[in-house]
Amino acid sequence: MITASNFFLAIAIFSALGGVVPAMMIIGILHKRGVKINWLWLRWLIIYKYLDQYRDITRDENGRTGPLYYAFLIAMNMALVFAIIGLVLRAL
Repeated sequence: MITASNFFLAIAIFSALGGVVPAMMIIGILHKRGVKINWLWLRWLIIYKYLDQYRDITRDENGRTGPLYYAFLIAMNMALVFAIIGLVLRAL
């Protein structure tokens, strides 16, 4: 079970790293649009503030939410699910 646990935890880490790319692209797009970015609190504000701002800006411009929004959410949710699976398998 430890091998399976390590496998799922590795997938969780790669999924979380895969979420960093869309997050930085979202920050770049917001910066180009004139949104002031707080670099010190970036880790926490990407979830609460900047992700919503990106969704609102892309909806206003295109009429639908931008693809980076979903890429970030899917990557982070996958990281959460695989981490939970890995930790449960490790506990067994």
